Amino acid sequence: MTAKVLMVQGTSSSVGKSLLTAALCRIYTLKGVRVAPFKAQNMSNNAAVCPDGSEIGRAQAVQAIACGLQPTAEMNPILLKPEADTRSQVIVMGRPWGNPTAREYYKHRDEMWRIVTGALDRLREQYDLVIMEGAGSPVELNLKDGDIVNMAIASYAQAAVLLAGDIDRGGIFAQLLGTLWLLPPEERALVKGLLVNKFRGDSALFIDGVRILEERGNVPVLGVIPWLPNLAVPEEDAVALDTLASRVADVPEGRVDIAVIHLPHIANFDDFDPLAAEAGVRLRYVSTLEELGQPHAIILPGTKSTLADLGWLQAHGLADAIVKHAERGGAVVGICGGYQMLGRAIYDPQHAESRDDHANGLGLLPVETVFNGPKATYQAKATIMGGPGWLGKLGGVVLEGYEIHVGQTTVETPWLSIMRRGQSEPVPDGADSYDGRVWGCYLHGLFASAEFRRAWLTSMGWQEQATGQGHDVLEQLDRLAAAVERELNMELLEKIIWER
Repeated sequence: MTAKVLMVQGTSSSVGKSLLTAALCRIYTLKGVRVAPFKAQNMSNNAAVCPDGSEIGRAQAVQAIACGLQPTAEMNPILLKPEADTRSQVIVMGRPWGNPTAREYYKHRDEMWRIVTGALDRLREQYDLVIMEGAGSPVELNLKDGDIVNMAIASYAQAAVLLAGDIDRGGIFAQLLGTLWLLPPEERALVKGLLVNKFRGDSALFIDGVRILEERGNVPVLGVIPWLPNLAVPEEDAVALDTLASRVADVPEGRVDIAVIHLPHIANFDDFDPLAAEAGVRLRYVSTLEELGQPHAIILPGTKSTLADLGWLQAHGLADAIVKHAERGGAVVGICGGYQMLGRAIYDPQHAESRDDHANGLGLLPVETVFNGPKATYQAKATIMGGPGWLGKLGGVVLEGYEIHVGQTTVETPWLSIMRRGQSEPVPDGADSYDGRVWGCYLHGLFASAEFRRAWLTSMGWQEQATGQGHDVLEQLDRLAAAVERELNMELLEKIIWER
């Protein structure tokens, strides 16, 4: 049996397509339906690693969790990872394909179309229902000829499309009705329902709004979905961080203040969601000296362009500020690209990222990195081998996560031993300062370990508190699914999916 296809499209970016898709995946998985997520093409530096080492968008990996599945490359056959100089690294079926400009990439539209339709066809052969996510808006008229992710793939699959708008940003009627009216008749006919997302307050106050949308759009409103605060589900891309930036003055007294540097090419920032979920912790994303202030800890996150972002740190005075913070005894952490920046130097002999042969790092860790060899993408387990300060209490603790980086880093005294999935020999990783206040490694996801996370926080004076937001992704997906299902016209949705 070929799976039915339901698709969530949006009136623009950041209207909530990824979370709505995840909610629908979870709703139907809990009903016993064999469900798989799919997004033909994603643009994001927030990536995930599949069991076979292939790379897909973080949102599709979360949707796979909602379906009770391990992620696969078929779920996101094309991933565009923006880099410096207006280029993107193109990941095709989980593996690096090239680094073209946008103009160069569009020349390969037919090739990419065959790849995405093939991936979708394979999923449809294995599952009862595929829930697809669109990208941006389906009526970016100047881009429609190159579309492979919105109405083109919906038409190919004859999917039932749900069109979502974000009422919190205003203009919901223009969003939804304008999108409908700009669609050609054959594409508009695929839209079977409207979703009003991120509603604050009493939805009964929007009854007239529902009526107006249905009368003027001639499409039923399937639900008015409430704003869900403190939902600890990884975001699709860094656009969401624009609403999370805050000043040091916003930090409540008595909390451990952690400042994550919002690098221009920040990647995999969901590493820090478990920290943000802890009671007594304030996690901020900062991009200026004024925002930085004097936090307890500074984190340099992963990045798609290490050398470009290192230059940005130096040009904006943040590099000097981080070094001075460490000299005062403050905590500094580097993950992946941030780890590379904390070292003495980064060498780029093949000019993979820069025209320069090398750049000086911040010099806070005794490591050097060389950009050579293939990209490392592995799911992994790592054992802490001990170390100075708070790390010394964690010897033997096992962490789970993943690696996704270019570059080989020379480590004098590693504090981690990483066992990569599919390999038989461990890899040494991680470096730290003499007192353990400055440390870094390549392992993404290590803060998901409560023992590790809380040991580090305690070293900065944090005291465990009784309540927090919670950070178990599956629990949060259950909460999301229950909230969305309560507001949906499930009887009508069942007919839309199955009676076609």
